[in-house]
Amino acid sequence: MEIQNKKLDEGIFMQERQEVLCQWPTGKDVDLQEAIDYHKRLSPERVFSTKLLEAKQAGRTLIQPRAGVPVIEEHIKLMQYLEKEGEADLLPTTIDSYTRQNRYAEAEDGIKESIRLERAMLNGFPAVNHGVAGCRRVIESVNTPLQVRHGTPDARLLTEIAYAGGFTSYEGGGISYNLPYCKNIPMETTIRSWQYVDRLTGLYEEMGISINREPYGPLTGTLVPPCISHAAAIIEALLAAEQGVRNITVGYGQCGNIVQDIAAIRTLEELTEEYLHKYGYDQVVVTTVLHQWMGGFPSDEAKAFGVISTGSLIAALSKATKVIVKSPHEAVGIPTMEANAQGLRCTKQVVNMMADQVFQNSHLDEEMEIIRQETRCIVDKCFELGMGDIALGVCRGVVAGVLDVPFAPCRYNAGQMLPCRDNEGAIRILNMGNLPFPQDLKDFHAARIAERAKYEKRAPSFQMVIDDVYAIGKGRLVGRPKN
Repeated sequence: MEIQNKKLDEGIFMQERQEVLCQWPTGKDVDLQEAIDYHKRLSPERVFSTKLLEAKQAGRTLIQPRAGVPVIEEHIKLMQYLEKEGEADLLPTTIDSYTRQNRYAEAEDGIKESIRLERAMLNGFPAVNHGVAGCRRVIESVNTPLQVRHGTPDARLLTEIAYAGGFTSYEGGGISYNLPYCKNIPMETTIRSWQYVDRLTGLYEEMGISINREPYGPLTGTLVPPCISHAAAIIEALLAAEQGVRNITVGYGQCGNIVQDIAAIRTLEELTEEYLHKYGYDQVVVTTVLHQWMGGFPSDEAKAFGVISTGSLIAALSKATKVIVKSPHEAVGIPTMEANAQGLRCTKQVVNMMADQVFQNSHLDEEMEIIRQETRCIVDKCFELGMGDIALGVCRGVVAGVLDVPFAPCRYNAGQMLPCRDNEGAIRILNMGNLPFPQDLKDFHAARIAERAKYEKRAPSFQMVIDDVYAIGKGRLVGRPKN
């Protein structure tokens, strides 16, 4: 049977739940009604959706790091440090790679080795292994809302344990946790797995608990045109809303050009609300997140703070609801908690300084309109390919290259579209592949890239793409050829 964007049948869902909860012994501790009661006892300052809504209404930008270690006591220490010394408004729990691949036995070994060696032997927090009680220890150790951040194609058991454990926000989706992360998993498989996640979220919503869901905006994090990440986020929002999700944060990864980045965040919220209303999902609250620079970082910490500051500036001027913060250790590996807190304080300083400023630019309206047109072309074509069903349509759209993520490892991704920067550093499209753009949009991109080619005295080519990928590490945005 082909995938459908239809709310999962209750009987089928409940039967599947029993199978999911048997995947690892900690699943037996999940009791839905008891979990609902636990959430109802949480104080408002620990609830993600509440804090996001307050920030949206006040026009404030909240700051949130990435972080996670395998041993509960050390993870608690990390969260408390980032809350106090980092001044984080929102906290993460980044999940380890074994859990992301549903390899819980190996995650268990990683916990034991981490305890034995007294250092982290996993790159995150194995929530499934720690179970409901372990998650609640983390939740109750801080006064700040916590979100699960991961990268899991099949996140069903992780979701069950995270929600029962008290987490009030959950990242990911069937598109954004497939194309950038997986090689051989068909889109239909991940979308179906994430329909379960969203139906569970909808079930909590129906029982009075609003859990925030966040599609992963940056995708591959490398020269992703706004229309590509926007289309993926909007489609994941539509899929989530069908399953009953009512609080959604759509994201975008900073690309580097101030005008394009601000235009992207502003149009992302606008377009997501537009499509949700168009298809009858009128009760969804939409917020936005800007991910600070996801590409290569300079190894020099002072220069790294420069990159962090530009992302902070974009978040504040675009009025993003929250910003995911990088650390000055991005070039060398997992940051210390001290470095992570430094990135947070740097970001908070810039966000606070820019909070009352309004960005105006003569090119902003033009850039916003370009993004609107491009995004609508992609989303509407996916609906057309699915004969009105967006779940089916996006699966067909990915294979056809209508939604084409640059540099994605997934073999089902067309990989024909090729981006590079124009002369001002905005991301444009060098090779359209099968993107469903009209000729005027194609001409717009060609003209902008031609301007750069003329300035650099070379023909538009793949070498521009290569130069742009490595540019930031060399202190530039546009990859210029050597003189």
